[in-house]
Amino acid sequence: MVALRSRLIVFLSAAFFVAPAFASHVRRAPTAGVSHHSSRHIRHARPHLRRSHRIHGQQAIEPERVTQIQQALIKAHYLTAAPSGDWDASTVAAMQKYQADNGWQTKLMPDSRALVKLGLGPDYSSAINAKNSTFAPPAPDSSIPAEQAAGFAAASGIDE
Repeated sequence: MVALRSRLIVFLSAAFFVAPAFASHVRRAPTAGVSHHSSRHIRHARPHLRRSHRIHGQQAIEPERVTQIQQALIKAHYLTAAPSGDWDASTVAAMQKYQADNGWQTKLMPDSRALVKLGLGPDYSSAINAKNSTFAPPAPDSSIPAEQAAGFAAASGIDE
């Protein structure tokens, strides 16, 4: 009886461990009828069927906007030529100098911070929360009452 039991255990364990080794891989149809590897091979095999590379981001500046930027650079004393509406080498150099002087990057397209500082940023005067608002600079510190300034300092944890 013991011999029969031991043979049965050996047979079942062999069937349990050896059977998966002989199992075949079942190929299933791709999801939604699309093969994941066929399109990649087709593109490499036929370079003329490749998709064209899309260029992202702003590629050019409208002439009206270039004129506005040139006028602002002239007003800031970074450009001496008359505004032409062309994004030419002198305009690029002036904008790069302006951005470098302010510690910003000097890529070819103007930085948004530079445009805002030149006075060419977005106009929020018609925004919903802009009604009855003023866009004037804040009042100088000297116009704040001393008690109020002391309260601000105490609340912020700054010792005067």
